[in-house]
Amino acid sequence: MEKEVSYYATGRRKSSIARTWLKPGKGAITVNDRDIDEYFSVPAARYAITQPLILTQTLGTYDINVRVLGGGSSGQAGAIRHGITRALMEADPDFRQILKKAGFVKRDPRSKERKKYGQRAARARFQFSKR
Repeated sequence: MEKEVSYYATGRRKSSIARTWLKPGKGAITVNDRDIDEYFSVPAARYAITQPLILTQTLGTYDINVRVLGGGSSGQAGAIRHGITRALMEADPDFRQILKKAGFVKRDPRSKERKKYGQRAARARFQFSKR
């Protein structure tokens, strides 16, 4: 009996973490045991997730199962895209050059800046009054 081939990768964006599994199939994408159309109502988020697949022309060749937690819908979509990109590179190392040129390989380092003491927020100060 032959073992089924599966590729695993972790993607991160802001405070979201996506554990991604790729296996050869018909192109079904499930996020947290729900269909991608059901989980992401915003079309831009669905497009962001499928970008690496469109770029590498593998849109209908892999079934993708994702477990994502933390953050909002935009951060989760970015984390899933990063996870899919890493898994695709594991499946075929030749995809790295294409995906790197598009800017999907590197993790987006931007995240929320911490609040500082003596201030109202990360950068906003309390209102100054001379008297």
